[in-house]
This record gives sequence, C-alpha cells and structure tokens, in this order.
Amino acid sequence: MRLHEIAHARAGDKDTTSDITVIAYRAEDFELLRREVTAERVREHFADIVRGEVQRFELPRLHALKFVLHNTLDGVTRSLDLDIHGKSLSSSLLELDVSETSQQMAAMMQQFADAGGIRPTGPTMTVDDPFFRYDRPAEFGVHSETIRVPMRDGSYLLCDLLRPAGANEPVEGAFPGLVYDFNAYSARMVFAGGAAPYVERGYVALVPSVRGAGDSPGHVEPFGVQEQEDGYDLVEWLAAQPFCTGRVGMQGISYGGHNTILTAVNRPPHLVAIIPVQALSDWYENTIYHGGIYNARIRDWQQATAPDTLESYARHPLHDDFWRERSVKHRYDRLTLPMLDIGGWLDQYRQAMVENFQACEANTWMVAGPWEHGMVPGQTEDIGFAGYLAWWDLWLADRPSPLPGSKVTSYEMPGHGWRQFDTWPPAESGITQWFPAADGNLGSGAGQAGIAEFEQDGGKLVFSTVATEGVVITGGLEAALRAGVTGADGNIAVVLDDVDEDGAAVRVSQGWLKMSHRDGHDRIAAVEPDALYDITIPIWPTHHRIVAGHTLRLTVSSEDHPQIDTERLPGRIRVELGVGTMIRARTLPDSIV
Repeated sequence: MRLHEIAHARAGDKDTTSDITVIAYRAEDFELLRREVTAERVREHFADIVRGEVQRFELPRLHALKFVLHNTLDGVTRSLDLDIHGKSLSSSLLELDVSETSQQMAAMMQQFADAGGIRPTGPTMTVDDPFFRYDRPAEFGVHSETIRVPMRDGSYLLCDLLRPAGANEPVEGAFPGLVYDFNAYSARMVFAGGAAPYVERGYVALVPSVRGAGDSPGHVEPFGVQEQEDGYDLVEWLAAQPFCTGRVGMQGISYGGHNTILTAVNRPPHLVAIIPVQALSDWYENTIYHGGIYNARIRDWQQATAPDTLESYARHPLHDDFWRERSVKHRYDRLTLPMLDIGGWLDQYRQAMVENFQACEANTWMVAGPWEHGMVPGQTEDIGFAGYLAWWDLWLADRPSPLPGSKVTSYEMPGHGWRQFDTWPPAESGITQWFPAADGNLGSGAGQAGIAEFEQDGGKLVFSTVATEGVVITGGLEAALRAGVTGADGNIAVVLDDVDEDGAAVRVSQGWLKMSHRDGHDRIAAVEPDALYDITIPIWPTHHRIVAGHTLRLTVSSEDHPQIDTERLPGRIRVELGVGTMIRARTLPDSIV
C-alpha cells in the first residue's frame, strides 16, 4: 500500500530547507502514519538530495506530520532546477510504501485503544484473591512530554515522559519510576495510555522507543547487546532524575516484555522489580526456530519490524553466541529481582513463562491466563490494572498491598476456571504416559508393536484414546520417540488435540524437532538413513482438562504450518511403536481438582 492511499501532502520551502506536511484522510489512520512515516524513512526516501537532518513534528489534532528537510534545496534564487521550490517532493513522498503487515499491526493497536484496553480498567478475572482486586483512587493528572534520553554511546532514544500533574504542570516531589513497554512499534502515544493510570497514582513513567523506531535514531536490532544496554541506561537515567525516588520498575508485553526481562539480567542498580508479560526465555527457541525448524509465521513480523533480521537470522540456524546474547536461560543466576511472570496458555511464550518461573521460583509469582498472544485487555478473564498496581505499590512505593495468594495462579483450559498452586507443576501431580500402538490406539500401556511410516510431504500418523475418566494436564509434556528417516534429515511435529463427542477439536499443545537437532540446537547430529534414534521432543506446557468421554488425539507428521516451515524434505519418517515411543505428561486426576 502506498502512502497516497491514506494521506495527502503539501510542500513548502525556505532557502535550502524544504518542508513537507503529510495529512491523513481519516483520523483512524494517523497512528499508522506515526508508525510508518518516520524521519529516518523520509531521509532514506530522499537520500539522493537530502544533505542535512530531517526533523519530524507531530500535529495530532490535524492528524498530520510535518517534516523539515535541512540542506535539501539549492536556494530558490541560485538554482537552475526546474522545481526550485521542491513542490514535487510531496508527490514523491506519497509513493512511500506502507506495508500491509504494519497496517494490520496499527489496526490492532487502534482496536486495543478503542476497547479501552490501552488504559487498563477493572479486572474481569473470576479468581477470589485480593491481589487481583486491589485498587486505590487516582490523585493526580498526567503531564506528558516527548524527550531525548541520552545513551552511553552518545546517541539518544525518543521517549514520552509522563509525570504526576496538577493544573497541567508537573507537581513537585519525587515519585517511584516505571520504564514502560520498551518496544519497536513506534506507538508511544498508544502505550503511554497504559502507563497513565500509574502516573495518576503517584508514579513517573518513561515510555521509550528502541533505536530505529519512533524517531529514535539507528536501526532496529531486536534484543541484542545494544538494546539491552539501552534498557539499562533508561532505568539509570530515570532513577537519577530529581522527580524520581531512585526506585524503578520495568514492565512490558511481548517485545516490551522481552526487553524487560533482558534488562533485568543486566542488573541496573536501581531496578527493583519487573513485570514481563508474554516474555521470552530464549529468542531462538521460543520464536525463531521451533525445534530447529524456522517459524513460518514470524517472517511477516520481521519484515514489518526489523527487516534486516530476515538475513541475519537465516545465517544462524544453530543456537550459537548470536542467540545466547538474546537469551536469559544461561543467565538465570542474574535474574534475582522480584518478578510477576504473566502469560497465557494460548500464547507462544508459555514455554518461556514456565521456564522462567521454574528457574527463578524463589523470587517469582506466575499468572497464566486463557489468553492468546497480544494485548490481554479485552480478552476473557482480563487481569486488568489491579494486580499490576498492587505489585508496584508493594515493591516501589512501600505501600501495604498484597502479593498473589499463591505462587501460581493458573486458568484451567478450556473454560474450567482459575486454580492456585504453591508451585508448578503442582506438587500433587504425577506422571501419566500414553503409548501409540500399531492399531491406532493411544493406550496407558505399550500396545501393538511395529514400525509406522509417513511421507514428509503430507503424510501423518494418528492415534487416539477415549478418556473414561477425566484428567488434567498440568505442566510439561514430551514425546519420547524411537524414530528415523529414510532421507538425509527429517522434521517431526507432534500435535495433541482434545476432541469432543461431536468431533470438534481443541488443540491441547504441540512440539517440533528437526532430527539433526536431537542432541541439541547448538550442533548438527549426523542422521544415517534408516537408522533409528531415541528422540525426545519437548511439547509446550499447558493446563488443560480432558473430560470423561472426550478423545485425546495424537498426530505425528512433518507439517504444522504456520508454527514451522513446510519444508517437504525427501524421505519417510519411520517410528517404532512399543515401549520406546510414548507421550509423557504431568497430570492431576479429575477428582483432585
């Protein structure tokens, strides 16, 4: 989509300076303009003629952006150019490409704002716990300004600074600080709405844009050393301001959640506590390579957010130092701050949520809801604002506020309500095993033995069992297979479904593995055609009840688009059925729950 489809433009000049104003036809497209038409992109668009700085000024009431292009024209009285005033530059800028993916992301942001979700409201959670009902009245207005926060290398990040206000001016005094949603989505205005309720209750909030986004100079390089150092510098800058007490927390969702937990392992001295929502444990494993197989759905995000990574990530198919610096798993000993670990059982980071909790259980409380990836407000059983405020009041403001009633608050899928446990998996859970057999049965004991095969190009194996008693899967699952491939390498996808009496299926969980990664993602293990190997495939954790009468269905194939690329490798996958092939899960009997 071209810019002229959603906006018009006018150009002016003064000596060697050109200015271009871009005006959205519709108010609802202004956020898309803010995201896509940055000063950096305008300078790149006019790289052949712009010799100076490009400045961007926002005119939200007009739904417009004004760009000042310094040292661009040759001077209207000294030039022989046909367009000495640069009037055609506005038409040229309207040819700027605005990607469909970015438009969809902006639409999501707008939907989030329209739903009131960007400004958290009361929770809709049906759990009986004072932590999730905590509240206190607002005391202040909000004063907002866009500022440049200096970084250690002499560059800066554009940030919105929100301070408690009275009569439209910041009030005197020092307040606890929050670094809020440090991400690459060029939507500070949207995320600032989420920070505002804290500011109204006596916090100062900094809403930053990473390098290369939201007019912060540079280019987007997600979660690398530079971005982690910038997170550290943001915390320390805010702590040093006279209007801050020096006690700072950090909070964010998805991209902002990743940066929150990565900043924490770098240990800024004034960072006191964190709330990572839908946050990573390892960028390679959680997001880019599922079981060593490229995640098909992530490319649109890469193209829209960090297009350079389409090449750089492909150059690192193994888990090497490039990925280790974007991981917290090998640095858990440095993650010692109080952490409210929030995710969803339908979210792609639920494995990371559980890993982070289990590695840091002493200082972590986990909340796992019935949520998909993305903004939690507006989804069922919304956590709202209450728990977040209780957390910050306790750790940053020294106010008497509660912690969650249990270390783990988890929603039992699908639709069975909240449960609270002292640990995860629950201490009272045990191991249940299901054995696929040659007759298609998925039994509690080893069934009919044999070798089952399927073509990697579209083939599959299916096994099932009807639950005579209800069972609740609580936590980690894995598939232990004795398997091989007739070709040079093989992809295996394992999918578990809960099928009701009418045949309607709900996915329970899934896992994947490239056979040459069976000994780890940091090296290639040789694959001999027709040889059988003992392979363990981690399956994402869940909290799911299989009710009596439902069917548990296991599908083994080489395809699970869009979770993994459909590579259609040559050869057949061969699985030896019997004692060596099974699904293992931590479970609770239905009667205990």
